[in-house]
Amino acid sequence: MAVHHIRIISVLLIASLPFTIAIEGKGNSSEPSDADRIEFALNLEYLEAEFFLYGALGYGLDVVAPELAGGGPAPIGAQLAALSPLVRDLISQFAYQEVGHLRAIKKEVKGFPRPVLDLRVGTFARIMDSAFGRRLYPPFDPYASEINYLLASYVIPYVGLTGYVGTNPQLQNTTSKRTVAEFTNRISVLRDRLGNAGVKDEGLVVPMALGAEGRVVGNVLAANNASLSYDRTPEEILRIVYGTGDAHIPGGFFPNGASGAIAKSFLQS
Repeated sequence: MAVHHIRIISVLLIASLPFTIAIEGKGNSSEPSDADRIEFALNLEYLEAEFFLYGALGYGLDVVAPELAGGGPAPIGAQLAALSPLVRDLISQFAYQEVGHLRAIKKEVKGFPRPVLDLRVGTFARIMDSAFGRRLYPPFDPYASEINYLLASYVIPYVGLTGYVGTNPQLQNTTSKRTVAEFTNRISVLRDRLGNAGVKDEGLVVPMALGAEGRVVGNVLAANNASLSYDRTPEEILRIVYGTGDAHIPGGFFPNGASGAIAKSFLQS
């Protein structure tokens, strides 16, 4: 497999989380309200919407639905990606779906303005360097090519895209599949380490014994032995999207921290 392909596969990284948020209630007045729990999801929806809108269209919520941004700052470093017409259409569909998610959530709860989002090339590159314990050269650029962007989409919490990544025609030869297995397994280990809550992640290719019903090695949707999606608490999610392994220390895609009562409770403690 070409070095170029090995390099771009390495973006399979840090924040592809099944969108199942578990809240560990403690039965006291400090337990998050239902509104807090729904509101927390806005952080990931803002992240997904801006990444897909800019990647497909070259602009974000400030053009498409400025009322949903709530006056929050424009994302840092988001760019139009080099995509074919087919993939650009697919990504634009994902983008508008995320806009719909934002609109639906904000009908249920007051919400908050778009937080500061860091979608610079360097952000992806730094997280990748951390994932592999060394500086990659050249640095990964998620916007530079179609395959890079599709693989970078594995970074953003949008599990549906992993299916497209896994079936991309450029990743179908035997060597490519072995490489995908190696790299996605490494990323999964990193996410589990940052989440610090046991095994809740798997790569795109697993031993058959770990596949659905023990019959397949493909693993588009990571799940437990009953094929139920893993869940993560907000604290685990923050540890991962911050890239710090600590919900109290912002970084990664949220340099100033996520918003909402739940996220702010960690920053204030």
